[in-house]
Amino acid sequence: MGLATFRKGGVHPSDMKYLSNKQPIERFPIPEELVISMSQHLGAPATVLKAPGDHVSRGERIGQASGFISADVHSPVDGTVTEIRKVTMANSVCCDAVVIKPDEVQNDKLYTKKIDYNSLSSEQILAEIKDKGIVGLGGATFPAHVKMTISPGRRVDNLVINGVECEPYLTADHRLMLEHPMEILEGIMVCRKVLDPANTIIGIEANKGDAIETLRAAIEKRGYPIKVMPLKMKYPQGDEKQLLKATTNREIPSGKLPLDVGAVVVNVGTTYAIFNAVVYGKPLFERVVTITGECIAKPCNVIAPIGTKVSDLVAYAGGFTTEPDKLVSGGPMMGFSFFDMDTPIAKGTSGILAIPDKKSYRQTACLSCGSCVAACPLGLQPTRLYALITNGRYEEAMKNNLMDCKECGCCSFSCPAHLDLVHAFKTGKKMGRKK
Repeated sequence: MGLATFRKGGVHPSDMKYLSNKQPIERFPIPEELVISMSQHLGAPATVLKAPGDHVSRGERIGQASGFISADVHSPVDGTVTEIRKVTMANSVCCDAVVIKPDEVQNDKLYTKKIDYNSLSSEQILAEIKDKGIVGLGGATFPAHVKMTISPGRRVDNLVINGVECEPYLTADHRLMLEHPMEILEGIMVCRKVLDPANTIIGIEANKGDAIETLRAAIEKRGYPIKVMPLKMKYPQGDEKQLLKATTNREIPSGKLPLDVGAVVVNVGTTYAIFNAVVYGKPLFERVVTITGECIAKPCNVIAPIGTKVSDLVAYAGGFTTEPDKLVSGGPMMGFSFFDMDTPIAKGTSGILAIPDKKSYRQTACLSCGSCVAACPLGLQPTRLYALITNGRYEEAMKNNLMDCKECGCCSFSCPAHLDLVHAFKTGKKMGRKK
């Protein structure tokens, strides 16, 4: 009662978080082979810096950012490059990847010396974030140094930290908040030093009451100027637009960014990575991944090296109890279905789901019921956009704000005709750009 949330639309899928949110995060053992993609961030793929036969060290740069919107890629292990090959990632992006065979003995004494970030300037902190390849870990994988570079004359009123994790099944951020609250808060304070916001808010859905209390206790202990705001359970609360509406009551206009309303949104996993990068000089070469789903024998959260194959993760979690109908990278609402168990994880891989065969429904013609319109958190008209796209009227769909669609899946989830609305919108955007 009385919890903040966004106003328009939204849905309430079963969260299924009980499968994996009770056990502590485990350290995944180094696999026999790592396949490290050069395209695991939003923007231009990184340029490969190594060749077969080269020996690399843990944390060494193996991919160089190739544009303003791009990020460096680092080796998670000491090992030898065995080949450079093309891979297809879970999101269907085909790119170069560096294949590394880890050494039997690893140097585990790196990244132990702590640096006082208060002695660094904002420019030095941003340079360190860029150098360590930090990207947004909430799913968008936007390079963090670009997001946190504020143009002269602009001011950040609100720094909002996204601890919502509204996607069903996923619990990586939840466990991170429970087990590493101080590191997350230190990472937030690093962001505050760069952005100098008037207010700092951590938004967390109310189903993570233990995380809310853990962070509040840690904030009180340190006396940090940070507020924890419990939010109503409602999908897609974790989207930037909906999160800002819930926490600051500000709406981002069509085609604009959070900074246009004086805000910057950073995921809790990203603040943890920023802490490790700036305080310990550690590149982003590993992350917490949720391995879960009804078909997984022992759902869990692990810290795994970037480039670990899905087959290795599933084997660690006990394998399949039954053959899954679908494998998903990310959450079930906005994640990507894939079929190849040798697909490697990337910086933006928050979870690997193995989902059983759900009851199938027959697709019918649009019923004109308006359920998708009521569910859309952006106030779009999915039924009209779908009709325009299926009839090849892509330019008209673009004029009806198709590009505002976040592909959150609320419309498809609520559609009694079981139309592939999100798939149509993705196709419409591609064709609209070509036009």
